Amino acid sequence: MSDDAPTVATNFIRNIVIADLESGKHASIVTRFPPEPNGHLHIGHAKSICLNFGLAKEFGGKTNLRFDDTNPLKESEDHVQAIMEDVRWLGFEWDELCNASDYFDSLYEWALYLVEQGKAYVDSQDADTIRRQRGTLTEAGVESPYRERSIEENRDLFVRMKNGEFEDGAHVLRARIDMASPNMNMRDPVMYRILNVPHHRTGDRWHIYPMYDWAHGQSDAIEGITHSLCTLEFEDHRPLYNWFVENIPAPCRPRQIEFARGNLDYTVMSKRRLLQLVEEGHVSGWDDPRMPTISGIRRRGYTPEAVRAFWTEMGISKQESIIEMGVLENAVRNDLNERAPRTMAVIDPVKVVLLNFPEGETEWLEAPVHPQKPEMGQRKVALTREVWIERADFMEEPPRKFFRMRPGGEVRLRNAFIVRCVEVVKDEAGEVLELHCEFDPDSRSGMPGANRKVKGTIHWVSAEHGVPAEVRLYDRLFSVPNPLAEKERDFLEFLNPESLSIVEHAFVEPAVAQGGAGDFYQFERLGYFSHDPEDSAPGRPVLNRTVTLRDSWRKK
Repeated sequence: MSDDAPTVATNFIRNIVIADLESGKHASIVTRFPPEPNGHLHIGHAKSICLNFGLAKEFGGKTNLRFDDTNPLKESEDHVQAIMEDVRWLGFEWDELCNASDYFDSLYEWALYLVEQGKAYVDSQDADTIRRQRGTLTEAGVESPYRERSIEENRDLFVRMKNGEFEDGAHVLRARIDMASPNMNMRDPVMYRILNVPHHRTGDRWHIYPMYDWAHGQSDAIEGITHSLCTLEFEDHRPLYNWFVENIPAPCRPRQIEFARGNLDYTVMSKRRLLQLVEEGHVSGWDDPRMPTISGIRRRGYTPEAVRAFWTEMGISKQESIIEMGVLENAVRNDLNERAPRTMAVIDPVKVVLLNFPEGETEWLEAPVHPQKPEMGQRKVALTREVWIERADFMEEPPRKFFRMRPGGEVRLRNAFIVRCVEVVKDEAGEVLELHCEFDPDSRSGMPGANRKVKGTIHWVSAEHGVPAEVRLYDRLFSVPNPLAEKERDFLEFLNPESLSIVEHAFVEPAVAQGGAGDFYQFERLGYFSHDPEDSAPGRPVLNRTVTLRDSWRKK
């Protein structure tokens, strides 16, 4: 690294990489991101993606994207494509696209090698029996009655397993290590099981499939991975990872290093439970904007820059913790506050009629696109005789310190004039239909005579020029910080019934209606919004609230 390289927050993994490079142990580093294509990635996976790709980029190394496609019962090409899209959206590109299935022949040959060395055997017991014989954390396991099969018999059975001569579950191949090991993972772990099902890449060629522990380290060795980074739940698997690599003629010996997962409150980060939410219809799909999936937060309007900044700020450690959702949301606010153009929208409209404004006329006002960034220019805002304001910005009998519209009171229409409410028009049920007001022509924003002050400023949209829009207001998916904490209760009981509110009759400035996927805005006083990439169309906007202007949950 050059002396003038930017300062990067360090962590224990980065320090290991630096030491390995400085000592000459590695000339360069090779990392990998190895998801299983059995679902969509979530925000926790983004931490691993940023770590693996970020380290390789910083130190001039390489990162492979490898699909751990060893379970054909749960995997699909759709998930493969979704994962690739997620990684690219985060801003990363892999050096090699790999699959564990690329190495099925090598894994099989190495398994035969272990059989011939007397270090693997075929067990013909059922899965429940094998599970019971593993013992407990305080009791040693029981050796299988098939553990002493001859090498010749083991090889014959394993070859026949591979050729599809047996039914599912008839046999497994196990490593022959130590049934008395204090580490449960070393008690003759299963390496292969019989699955007579087609694979989405290899078709019907294979009738046996490797277990994760057998496929993972050997795939790392084939690809020349120098630093195999994984989360803490694999720490107890590291001795097995090392045993496998040390007992086969592997081309290299990668080093496994574990770090704490990225967990958030008010959601779940388990693929199994996320799949349950999707399959049972509690959400609209993997990309529902309430989901913690990368496709979900992308659809909601989060930016990759915000996600990368968030994980950089959170850092890398071995200490498990649950991060407040508000910290992630604040990273999104910080990013959008810098880049989002300002505009006005009214979500719960009530009509205001400016009695002294000429009928049929439009006055075009100028307003800043971003008040702190004059280089972003000005935008045209249409003022007409009738405008929409938020229903919550008017009260007939307001409390003290209510500085918005009231009968006989004055308020400024943002970037326009001071108006005074002179009449309230209601229907028979007492619902407010219209507010009749008069504006002060000498109070136009930015004009010399506009120095008369009022305490309230509210946003608005021209009734003539405003475009109808559907607005979707998203909130936390669950109503409690940790929906999995109470083991006696189903986590679905804690789903937040107010996690989605749909407003069908909002109004937005015309420029917003012409936007599309990837466009985001700050609706003044309301929050940050973006076009829904699936449902929004020019002239028919559907807008998702990405995040509120402030963290309202902290008060709750």
